Amino acid sequence: MMDLPCVQWQDHVAQKWTGLDSELQDKFTSLLEVDDVFKCALSLTTQDDLDLLQSISAGYSVHKDTEQAAKCREKGNSSFKTRDYTAAALHYSQGMCFAPLSSEQLSLCYANRSAALYHLQHYQESLDDIDKALKSGYPSHLLHKLEDRRTQCLKHLSVGQNAKEDHHSPASKKCKDPDEVKRASVEPLTFGICPQAAVGFSPEKGRHLVAAERIAAGEVILHERPYSCVLIPGMEEVKGKGGRQDVEKGVLLGVEHRRCHRCLTETLCPVPCERCSYSQYCSTSCQRDAWEEHHRWECPLAADLMVMGVMSQLALRVALKAGLKNIQMARDPNRDEHMQPELSCLNRESSDSRPRHSNQPVPFASYHGDSYSSVFHLQHHLNRHSLSVRFLCAVTIATLYQKLSKAGPSPASLDLSRPLRANSQSPDEEGGTAVWSSELWLLGSAVLRHLMQLRCNAQAITMLQDTGAANTPVQSSREIRIATAIFPTLSLLNHSCCPNTSLVFRTGAGADPPGSDLSADLNESVAKSRHTACGVTVTVRAAKVITPGQEILHCYGPHSSRMATQQRQRVLQEQYYFMCQCEACTVQQLQDEEAEEGSEGRQQWSGVGGSPHSGLLCSKCKGSLKKSSENRGKEFICSSCGCRMPLSEVSHKLQEIRVNLEKAVDFMERERPDEALRLLRRTQSQSELILAETHPLQGELADATARAYATMGDWNNAASCLEKSAAAISSQYGEDSIELGRQLFKLSQLHFNGGARGPALSVIPKVRQLLCLHCGPHCYELQELQAMEDCLRG
Repeated sequence: MMDLPCVQWQDHVAQKWTGLDSELQDKFTSLLEVDDVFKCALSLTTQDDLDLLQSISAGYSVHKDTEQAAKCREKGNSSFKTRDYTAAALHYSQGMCFAPLSSEQLSLCYANRSAALYHLQHYQESLDDIDKALKSGYPSHLLHKLEDRRTQCLKHLSVGQNAKEDHHSPASKKCKDPDEVKRASVEPLTFGICPQAAVGFSPEKGRHLVAAERIAAGEVILHERPYSCVLIPGMEEVKGKGGRQDVEKGVLLGVEHRRCHRCLTETLCPVPCERCSYSQYCSTSCQRDAWEEHHRWECPLAADLMVMGVMSQLALRVALKAGLKNIQMARDPNRDEHMQPELSCLNRESSDSRPRHSNQPVPFASYHGDSYSSVFHLQHHLNRHSLSVRFLCAVTIATLYQKLSKAGPSPASLDLSRPLRANSQSPDEEGGTAVWSSELWLLGSAVLRHLMQLRCNAQAITMLQDTGAANTPVQSSREIRIATAIFPTLSLLNHSCCPNTSLVFRTGAGADPPGSDLSADLNESVAKSRHTACGVTVTVRAAKVITPGQEILHCYGPHSSRMATQQRQRVLQEQYYFMCQCEACTVQQLQDEEAEEGSEGRQQWSGVGGSPHSGLLCSKCKGSLKKSSENRGKEFICSSCGCRMPLSEVSHKLQEIRVNLEKAVDFMERERPDEALRLLRRTQSQSELILAETHPLQGELADATARAYATMGDWNNAASCLEKSAAAISSQYGEDSIELGRQLFKLSQLHFNGGARGPALSVIPKVRQLLCLHCGPHCYELQELQAMEDCLRG
């Protein structure tokens, strides 16, 4: 399940459009309001659509399955035998998700997971699983195993050994329970916009954030929870001790098996949904809150939602959380005499599509934080979506609406004053014959509206993921997208390819630090969100000084350091419907104009970020290669000797380097660093003939070589290579970038592990500065950095 519906459903909807007569096509094309589009799609939805959805979703079975539970338990046993207790615990957790309530398989999975948790020194969690195994009917002839384990857990807890002792581990090793570190290290932030920023409005930019006062670099501008979010399954996140060796054995688990489906907290012992085999949570409280908020309606449709994609599920979840009453109030704020007009977030938009009735954005409405009205009034850009996208979205939501209405009573029938239990009746058992009222089409229309909005306003929640085997001395990391969310206030920020802010996401308990109080000037809806919103937050900091009146900007994805100007502008135009005129794009336009007037070789190669230089070298004189404006840009020309090189030849050489790099990384993850090092040295010799030292690919090669040396315990050579990688990263991302900060953090670890006291102490201040700037002074990496410095200074 990804953003869009599966290909089979997309093809079906495309064929459905082709099969409509011309009058119906013309009618749908002429509709300008979301309500009308939804009603039209609802009238076009047939039993054939529902039947096809049913047949596709059969391949995404989420029912309880004893046989599947047994298979997962066997996988866990295999991992347990190789002492990979983390993978074992996660496989046993999968088995619990599949196991029916009170089944023997459920009790066996709980018992086995308690053993894995015991070996991971999670003694309290092991005790909890022992109790659950007993309550689930654990076989009497095996009870002695649980009793013995209980005794050992209590013994460890009684002498205070329930926490792991990591002080003998290398500095590079991360805490085995990162959530505990993050929980203790988050600074007490309040939710909302800082006093130095304000909401502005202009016809060209819509609503946006501006600096009312000077904002210093590193200062927090915004701290916010999402209105709602949906986990993205299928990301390869959790690897066992042997890296890719475990992949071949099937020991590779995604974020949906490791993280809570509500607050996204990482957990080794999730609590499964009692009805479906997919959803799982970090605690019974998250399980209960998810059930009350949305899962009691989503659960019967779980397989259908996998077919329809993450965006459709998030759109539905937003509407379910809001409920019909809030939807009605957002459409017409005057419906309730006590209801005040709420925020209209006109971000990522111009005001050229002004509303014609009350459920459209009101430009000068007051700011009301993260209330549902803020989400509802985001621009949906209906008239800018292509016809095929409009029809796909409309039919998808109309079909889901039909499925939801057949599942039982509507969300409007929920009595919010009556507490619900996670194991309370599902809609199909709780009055399935209830009639949906005539007003409930508003719910479907709201879901379609949110789906349209999400194309421009969805925010990816990203986390750093360690790459390679878990037992390597120095970890590399990459940023992965674990969820998609809608943040009402963050959506106010307009785009820049060279933004003046940086974002940090936190999940679980670390997202809501103990003792942090809301400031008095924040509205009541924000305070309520502490108890109702999922435990995910985003913190936006100033990446540089922002002067009064200057707009506060962040990057929607296409960044000048990662993507060429033309590619960025194409992506932004296609997805967000605007032509970017930020500083990076404007500078490049001037350079392009100069290139047309003057030298033929000033255009950048589209394969390298936003720099005017390609980072490519002439094979004859080592001069800088630049893309020629002749022959449709199919060749490069040397700025020194004039030698020409075909684009195809350059691409082939770069591809060869890339393939070798990937092979070397694979060798390392198979615990064959010596072979990786030999391949990397050969590739390095080849790359020096065509790549400048600051080319991004040179940086990746140097980083991989550093990993190989570190794995073999050669700290000095590892540090030397990592210094070269840091130089390339500084050239690509800038001297004040978080990317450079993370690379230098690894360099400080290498110096520390190699006993290089002087070099370590010299790099630590720069690391501290960059991490404070982008992540705040209390991030857990800074705690490790401080521990290293304290140790080095004796």
